Amino acid sequence: MSDTRRRVKVYTLNEDRQWDDRGTGHVSSSYVERLKGMSLLVRAESDGSLLLESKINPNTAYQKQQDTLIVWSEAENYDLALSFQEKAGCDEIWEKICQVQGKDPSVEVTQDLIESEEEHIEEMPETSPLIDLPTCELNKLEEIADLVTSVLSSPIRREKLALALENEGYIKKLLHLFQVCENLENTEGLHHLYEIIRGILFLNKATLFEVMFSDECIMDVVGCLEYDPSLAQPKRHREFLTKTAKFKEVIPITDSELRQKIHQTYRVQYIQDIILPTPSVFEENFLSTLTSFIFFNKVEIVSMLQEDEKFLSEVFAQLTDEATDDDKRCELVNFFKEFCAFSQTLQPQNRDAFFKTLAKLGILPALEIVMGMDDLQVRSAATDIFSYLVEFSPSMVREFVMQEAQQSDDDILLINVVIEQMICDTDPELGGAVQLMGLLRTLIDPENMLATANKTEKSEFLNFFYNHCMHVLTAPLLANTAQEKGEKDAVVGSTKSNTICPDNYQTAQLLALILELLTFCVEHHTYHIKNYIMNKDLLRRVLVLMNSKHTFLALCALRFMRRIIGLKDEFYNRYITKGNLFEPVINALLDNGTRYNLLNSAVIELFEFIRVEDIKSLIAHIVENFYNALESIEYVQTFKGLKTKYEQEKDRQTQKLNSVPSILRSNRFRRDARALEEDEEMWFNEDEEEEGEAVVPPVEKSKQEDDFPDSYEKFMETKKAKESEDKENLPKRTSAGGFKFTFSHSASAANGANGANSKSVAAQTSPASSNGSSSKSTALAPAVTAPKGSLVGLVDYPDDEDDDEEEETSPRKRPRLGS
Repeated sequence: MSDTRRRVKVYTLNEDRQWDDRGTGHVSSSYVERLKGMSLLVRAESDGSLLLESKINPNTAYQKQQDTLIVWSEAENYDLALSFQEKAGCDEIWEKICQVQGKDPSVEVTQDLIESEEEHIEEMPETSPLIDLPTCELNKLEEIADLVTSVLSSPIRREKLALALENEGYIKKLLHLFQVCENLENTEGLHHLYEIIRGILFLNKATLFEVMFSDECIMDVVGCLEYDPSLAQPKRHREFLTKTAKFKEVIPITDSELRQKIHQTYRVQYIQDIILPTPSVFEENFLSTLTSFIFFNKVEIVSMLQEDEKFLSEVFAQLTDEATDDDKRCELVNFFKEFCAFSQTLQPQNRDAFFKTLAKLGILPALEIVMGMDDLQVRSAATDIFSYLVEFSPSMVREFVMQEAQQSDDDILLINVVIEQMICDTDPELGGAVQLMGLLRTLIDPENMLATANKTEKSEFLNFFYNHCMHVLTAPLLANTAQEKGEKDAVVGSTKSNTICPDNYQTAQLLALILELLTFCVEHHTYHIKNYIMNKDLLRRVLVLMNSKHTFLALCALRFMRRIIGLKDEFYNRYITKGNLFEPVINALLDNGTRYNLLNSAVIELFEFIRVEDIKSLIAHIVENFYNALESIEYVQTFKGLKTKYEQEKDRQTQKLNSVPSILRSNRFRRDARALEEDEEMWFNEDEEEEGEAVVPPVEKSKQEDDFPDSYEKFMETKKAKESEDKENLPKRTSAGGFKFTFSHSASAANGANGANSKSVAAQTSPASSNGSSSKSTALAPAVTAPKGSLVGLVDYPDDEDDDEEEETSPRKRPRLGS
């Protein structure tokens, strides 16, 4: 037997009555000493490990289905199936099984001899005759119903009854009686027929299903199941199936066998899901073959459609044709959605071929068109299809969008269309936005990006994403944290923030989703996101959201900062201290007052992390600028601990200075116990002398990025037209303990330069650090973007093209997430 003929897929039936794929391998039959008998062995084709070892038990019922399947039960609730690639392989293994059991290979089911010893001796299944069925007459229906229900508890009697029903063509005779009873309005007879047909379904035999679910019989079977004795009035299932449920052919199906298979699958699924009652704990295993019947029907439908390239080409042509009307396009998209759902039943190699066929025919360009349509139902179905594609192969989607970027403008790129759909989701709970955010997260996750000798998908795609898509993702965040135009009229001494902080719940939810994605980027895109944060001064804008009345949004902003600090990266630390970015966090803590809540705990945890990890540059900044405001907090020892760490480090530095020759003391000496890399230290020493010179390579700008507020307004128009914005004013926040810091958006103020425009605790607690005047104006400085000579010019980092090359020799290595 060739390798192809031996190739099988192993399935097991799970608790939800679904077949689980256990792997692909090669099957053989041989004697196993440990099991004391002939056994079926399946070894994985990938590594040769044993996928299945099952003794061919003489008392086990094996079923052969659809020429390439062998199904059996190892135990009461443990069903197995072998799906062969070729019919010849299935026939050969079937002959081995029948040989062990002493059966004729022409049968499609072997008898199940598992029974109590008394019954085994009494019936002698090898020689006992089949069950004698009563004659199929109206006056015998009660007797037939009693017989069918009585055998369900006995596996061997179920087998015998099934063989008797099959051999005598009994089912068709019963269905003829159903028509007679219905014409005569014989309610008692119809109730008996319900019990009979339900019992025959519970015999769980594929050969009987083939008869019952044929075009000739299935509607009469459904009719019998309408007359449940427990119901006062019969259901109208046939009326629903024939009149209400309409089969829509988006493109005419010329293959009559395929059309028949689709009808049959829908009706059998309806019987299982709608008509049959939920099985009891004792009946759960009775319908396993019905589940298998539906499963393999779906496999066959997908395979037949996939092979008909003319049909699929026509579907794609109509889907992308501008002349196609909206109703027709909606039907086409729903067809593809169901088609992709059916494909999940395919074996992995067949599923690969299926999605590759769709990709070759142009599924992604088609999705790009329909995802931008106004019809909510069409967009929702297109999103589901897109999720199947992303789950199947993120790399395929990434390759498409990178090729597309060479020929299209940024605003029509597929990923940007997805981002805009996320931003413009009109659902109050943002259900669609959450789904799309999950897909974006999968696409930008370096863990599923490939690397080859010549190319690295990671560096190429992340460069593309940050240059062409990141500005679209962050547009709502930047627009909602911009300064108010009328801030110059602010009242002197006012404690109210002059920033636009989202007061609308739906907008706050959207910003929380964007922040979650940005936090993921901080963890996994070390170089690219660092570049973006520093060039856009993004952390400062994010921390504006600490003023939000929605605590969950303030916590998202805090989590973003916590992830940055958690990297223990001195470039980030320098950026935070130069920009005085702890100020809004401490303001939020003080405004929270004595309330013991999640915000309080999260802020305390942030400072506790800094203390435990002994991040010296941050400790020095916090103590020198904010300790007087924080020392009154005594319900935790965090801030006193920070002061202790600061004083200990100060003493150590003093001792070091005293121990070096006086000729060296004129130089700045700031190396700590975990000394910085020599070149980084030189950079830190020189940065103050080179103030004003931007050394960060800028992120490549697209035309959309230059005017992101306009771009944002453009794709927010749909959303704003459908909802009324909440115009409620932000409640005033009151300061606690007499301290309130001014959170300036001015990049020059962030440099730690003259504090002339603000009344800050830094001026009160650390006079040496501020040489400005003492003006008390709290108006924000007008600058939003960082001009030349601002904090952007004070930040440097290696301009490696790939995250993998970043700071490999840093003495304080941080975990390299996503490398």
